[in-house]
Amino acid sequence: MARKKHEEEHENHERWLVSYADFITLLFAFFVVMYSVSRVDNKKLSQAASAIKWALHYGGTGGVSQMPIFEGPASETGSSVDMNGGPLSPPRSVVAEEFRRKLEGQIAPFLLVQRTGPSAVTVVVEGDRVMVRLAAADFFDGGQAVLRPQILPVLDAIAAELVPQNRPLRVEGHTDDTPVAGSRFHDNWELSAARAATVVSYLERAHHASPELLSATGLAATRPIAEGASAEARELNRRVEMVLELDLKTEQPQQRNKPVPGFDPIPR
Repeated sequence: MARKKHEEEHENHERWLVSYADFITLLFAFFVVMYSVSRVDNKKLSQAASAIKWALHYGGTGGVSQMPIFEGPASETGSSVDMNGGPLSPPRSVVAEEFRRKLEGQIAPFLLVQRTGPSAVTVVVEGDRVMVRLAAADFFDGGQAVLRPQILPVLDAIAAELVPQNRPLRVEGHTDDTPVAGSRFHDNWELSAARAATVVSYLERAHHASPELLSATGLAATRPIAEGASAEARELNRRVEMVLELDLKTEQPQQRNKPVPGFDPIPR
């Protein structure tokens, strides 16, 4: 009986295409990763690195074989130290948030008993700025720019935290869009500016704040924080804002300018 002949298996001469396709796919993925890495936001990367260093490098060592987490010794106070030996400051946003909590804790005892409605004092953090909003209904009489005596302890508690920072402090007066009536002020511009100037004057006289770091601005009803014509919205818009700048772009003045002999800048 004759044996059956086995047909030779067909050799696939195109199987190299599979390996080639895999190689091209990996090469494409490699260039995609390289492109994405090349578009890193250096500013955000630096901020993230600073935040991680400040949060982790308090003392001791870590990692494999007890290697330091970052180069440079830990400071005695628990904050991190950079490669040049100087202390690393915490991120500005962290500083502002911690300052907000501290300030709210200082003024909380004075605000336990207050009228029904919006809070007399609101602390807001915007980036590197800490903004303290004073409700005009609590600090001033209607259409007036004289501070109420019973609210001065609250302003003193706020100033006790803001003034020692020795940083630029801008005071802004705001009103609603209701015209001024029955007042010595002609319009909301004069009223808002007078209220801001009153607060600045009190900070300088009562708390010896440096006048070079103080400024007063009246903005009338140009920057409302609540829309609408309701009584609640108008009350929120009537306010004085104390803005503390934490990020200084220029060097702080160290001393007051000496007056020119024989010249009085303030008319008597």
